[in-house]
Amino acid sequence: MKPNLGFIGLGFMGTPMVSRLLSAGYNVWVWNRTKQKLLEPLRHGAFEAHSINELVEKANIVMLCLTDSKAVGEIVFGSEGISASATSGQLVVDFSSIDPQSTISYSNRLKYETGINWIDAPVSGGIQGAANGTLAIMAGGLIEDIDLIRPIVKNLSQQFTRIGDVGAGQVAKLCNQIIVGSNIVAIAECIRFAEKSEVVDAFKLPEALKGGWADSQPFQTLGPRFAARSTQPTVGYANTMLKDLNTAIKLGKENDANLPMAKLAAKTLKKLDALGLGESDIGEIMTLFN
Repeated sequence: MKPNLGFIGLGFMGTPMVSRLLSAGYNVWVWNRTKQKLLEPLRHGAFEAHSINELVEKANIVMLCLTDSKAVGEIVFGSEGISASATSGQLVVDFSSIDPQSTISYSNRLKYETGINWIDAPVSGGIQGAANGTLAIMAGGLIEDIDLIRPIVKNLSQQFTRIGDVGAGQVAKLCNQIIVGSNIVAIAECIRFAEKSEVVDAFKLPEALKGGWADSQPFQTLGPRFAARSTQPTVGYANTMLKDLNTAIKLGKENDANLPMAKLAAKTLKKLDALGLGESDIGEIMTLFN
């Protein structure tokens, strides 16, 4: 029998993830601070939990997809949070991208207070990957817990890897963000460089470089959008990437790992935030190159 699932956090990523779980035949109870965001999952067959307590009572596995460490801490340990009503035998799966040290701290505290285990399972692949079930998910946790959720997560991902104990998933996601964040800046730079040459059609670069070493999924997705100065539909926010890069830089400093490319990418995205474009689509980065 399939386990009952609870899902908290119905943003750009959480909503399509819930839709895929519903399509796979799971019963999913949902809760979100902004009630308007419940409408689409409810239309697809999700059940509304009127409180976190109700969601925890209904679910065997509680899934989170939240904005940052603070939000996760409040949802789990707030006065009416998960820890207030959870019981041993349940499992928390956190798809959020948060600080690894917070993840380890939260996991230890939840285990001590309730006996519940924690899996950190941040995702990569963007909104399209969430909708298509082609996310890459890097997980930290006990082997038996990871194996337990594999049949569920296969509906969300094309790649699901246990990369270590709790916290390892978050470190792996930061590795991902260092690559992607640096790539975003490089893509914007190369598009503008091609435009300014006045002999290269920047729109043709993704086609011309496809399959070569400069190619990547971000390049194929963002290259045409950057060339067209297109920011709709939203594929990701500048400040979301900046948050993760800042986390990576902080951890790198603590671990004596120099991150020059991450620092440069963060500096560039910080300029976007200063222009009031941090909560806009990442395509606004072209504003800095115009």
